Amino acid sequence: MRLLVGLGNPGLGFAKTRHNMGFMAVDEIVHRFSFTPWKKAFKGQVCSGEIEGEKVVLLKPETYMNLSGEAVQEAVHFYKLTPADVIVFHDEFDLPVGKMKVKVGGSPAGHNGLKSIDSHIGPEYMRVRIGVDNDKQISTPDYVLGKPSAEDFKILENEFSQIAENVNFLIQGDISGFLNKIK
Repeated sequence: MRLLVGLGNPGLGFAKTRHNMGFMAVDEIVHRFSFTPWKKAFKGQVCSGEIEGEKVVLLKPETYMNLSGEAVQEAVHFYKLTPADVIVFHDEFDLPVGKMKVKVGGSPAGHNGLKSIDSHIGPEYMRVRIGVDNDKQISTPDYVLGKPSAEDFKILENEFSQIAENVNFLIQGDISGFLNKIK
C-alpha cells in the first residue's frame, strides 16, 4: 500500500497558487484513475483506489502547509505504514518551471511542509519536487502564494498529466523509470 500526499493550502484563495502544486498533482491522479470520492479524514481530504494492483490512498492535508506532518502522521499511523510507503508531491522554487526531481530522504531545503512531515514521520519518504521557479525580486512567501503565469500554468498542467500517466513507476519505487518517462 502507498500513501500519496499532495501538499498545499486549503481554500479557494490558495487554489492554483505555486504552493498548491502537490494538491494539483494528486487531483490529476484522481482524475486519471477510478478512486473513491474525497472525504474528510486525518485532518485532510482522502480518497483511495488501485493503480496496477497496488492499493493507493491519496491525502490532501487541510492543516495548511506548515502543519502538513500532522495529517501525514495520522494516515501513516492508521494504515500502519512506514515512511518508505509515502510519496509526497510538492512545489520546489529552486527548480525551473517544467523540471521535476525525485528523491528519497534529504533535507527539506526550507520547505515548511516538508519540515513538518520530517518532524512527524522522519525524512525517509519519497519526494516529487515540482519546479515553480524562483523570483528573487519577491519574498519567498509572497512568491509561492502567488499564481503562475498562464504560460507557466500550461507547462505545469502538462507536468501533472505526466505525473498521473507515470505514477505507477513511483508506486513501484522506480524513480529512474519515472524520470525517464517525464518529457
